Amino acid sequence: MTTELPEYYFRVRDNGAAVFRIDTANRQRRIEMDQIAVANIRNGEIKPQGDRELSDTDIAHIRAWMEERAALVAQRDMDDIHRAIDYLNLTTQWVQSKASDEQLEEVTDALLLAMHDLRSTLVRKKSARMP
Repeated sequence: MTTELPEYYFRVRDNGAAVFRIDTANRQRRIEMDQIAVANIRNGEIKPQGDRELSDTDIAHIRAWMEERAALVAQRDMDDIHRAIDYLNLTTQWVQSKASDEQLEEVTDALLLAMHDLRSTLVRKKSARMP
């Protein structure tokens, strides 16, 4: 583990983070976290906390984090979709080989509606992409 702490800490929350500056340069060598801003990755806003003015360095660090976070969230979204494809295949196998009539009665309508909605949306989006 490294002994040097980063200059900034980002407490992740929906659509962004609360941004803290880390300070250990006090007499007791305690870690102090001073909230300096709130960052919103959805709309790109950085709002200083209270009457604080952010330096160009603060803004640069926050923007870099926002770009990294947006890329990570996009990567996770794609991973979730690939998992969903696996779940659909596993569900098909379950329906074919293991499901009882009672289990099928419980889930068939919901699955059919969800699959119909997904298929309709995929077809509409694909046709919009075609030249």
